Amino acid sequence: FVTWIEHMNADMLAAGVEVGDRYSFDVVHGHDWLVAGAGDHLAKRFRCPFVTTIHATEYGRHQGWVDKHPQSYIHGVERWMANRAERVITCSAYMREHVADVYGLEEEQIAVIPNGIDPSELVPVDDLDALRAHFAQPDERLVLLVGRLVYEKGFQLALEALPGLIERVGNVRFLVAGSGTAEPELREQAKALGLDEHGTFLGWIGDDVLHSLYRIADLTVVPSIYEPFGLVALEAMASGCPCLVADTGGLREVVPNENVGLRFRSRDPESLGQMAERLLTDAGLRDRLVAEASEHVLTFDWADVARQAAELYGEVLTASARVR
Repeated sequence: FVTWIEHMNADMLAAGVEVGDRYSFDVVHGHDWLVAGAGDHLAKRFRCPFVTTIHATEYGRHQGWVDKHPQSYIHGVERWMANRAERVITCSAYMREHVADVYGLEEEQIAVIPNGIDPSELVPVDDLDALRAHFAQPDERLVLLVGRLVYEKGFQLALEALPGLIERVGNVRFLVAGSGTAEPELREQAKALGLDEHGTFLGWIGDDVLHSLYRIADLTVVPSIYEPFGLVALEAMASGCPCLVADTGGLREVVPNENVGLRFRSRDPESLGQMAERLLTDAGLRDRLVAEASEHVLTFDWADVARQAAELYGEVLTASARVR
């Protein structure tokens, strides 16, 4: 994988040089370690500032265990990239603190620009009633879990909470939408917990189906252990689905209070189950959260994200001119 990334950076560098021969650039902006090499070389070639956005860290994804390859290599590239860049951008205040701590930066070097969302792009399939009927009966509650099936996304916690939730509430079904290295283990866990007859692992799905699942679910749960931002929660709220998230990381900023969604104690299946029960048994609460969340998501507007990025570019260029 690392070799493939190195080859990709070489190809991107060549393409960037070709484009740079035809156009003049003021700033080079790279996203994450995957393009750090190409970004650095292009910034030097064009003699302009290098800005990097760090969406997540290897240190965070692996709970600090970065002493073995390839984690150690990736962690090293991320540290070099963060200290090389004229400015660093993170998607949440949580990530600003995390990146500053892990890579030895001053928080003043890091700007927070959240991810954006355009609710009009969350287009579902035509027949939502038929899709809903495929997964749940009219009297059943449908719980949705979405994301990469990896340890840090916490799906194992949600599965652990489900048997008790089903016993207390009854008529609860679940969907797991996504794929990843932990999928076989999660399927085995679900089987051992007796959950096979209560839900479905869908594997990877396209955006049209995903946007539809948000609209037919009664609750979306985001049980992450490590979560820099929380786009799933934002998409769910924008689609009119009540949201329950772990009280950790960037999720605290996407779901900042109980007016727009609920939070459970991070890494605590019992707390997850209790809060999910509260939501699934209170239609008024769900309706109230959906109404408030529909307004809240508008604060994550792409136009505002672009404005903040442009302002940062201006600041970096001004600082660069002073140095010269």
